[in-house]
Amino acid sequence: MCSVEPSVAIRTQISLPMDGCDGPATLITFTGFARQQEHFVLRFGDIHADPAPLVRIHSECITGDLFRSQRCDCGAQLEQAKAMVAAEGGLIVYLRQEGRGIGLYSKIDAYRLQDQGLDTFAANEYLSLPRDGRDFTCAAQMLQALGVRRLRLITNNPEKQRQLADAGLDVVGIVPTGTFQTAYNQRYLDAKAKLARHWLDLEPACRNEEVVAVH
Repeated sequence: MCSVEPSVAIRTQISLPMDGCDGPATLITFTGFARQQEHFVLRFGDIHADPAPLVRIHSECITGDLFRSQRCDCGAQLEQAKAMVAAEGGLIVYLRQEGRGIGLYSKIDAYRLQDQGLDTFAANEYLSLPRDGRDFTCAAQMLQALGVRRLRLITNNPEKQRQLADAGLDVVGIVPTGTFQTAYNQRYLDAKAKLARHWLDLEPACRNEEVVAVH
């Protein structure tokens, strides 16, 4: 969970040249998080020019972001968002909330249960863990520390929009990410669409896939 105290402040800024980008990004770290958490921001271009900057709030997914696992759509969403903000200017807010906040090892345990038939949310609950333990309050605090009050949010997740609005930010537009289906993530995406109401454009074969009910 993220700190709810209004104490988040910029700690360090460094230039970070990256593949696929015309110029370097700026990597920004912060102080003031609970339990010495290490969330960070990648800033591309001018974030204060009109219209409001593009912002992607991305929760860590080591299997998807680093190893490009096809069990989820996280790595593909991150790469798409990076291309978008690098081209137009904006921010990637990277939150160290692996596995929807349950941690890497618990996520792997949940994967094992998914292989046995549970959907992504029911697997977490079977482990006595929250369906989605993420808190985007810290993302709002990081944006506020950077002077961002208005933004266009890159997301398919209505919960991110709600939490940012509750924290006092003005989400003036939603820019959807792609729907990245693979042979291995169709039930995962279908569960997100049906049970968490993510805005996903799923192919009929995916929509008809059976989802194990959450108990």
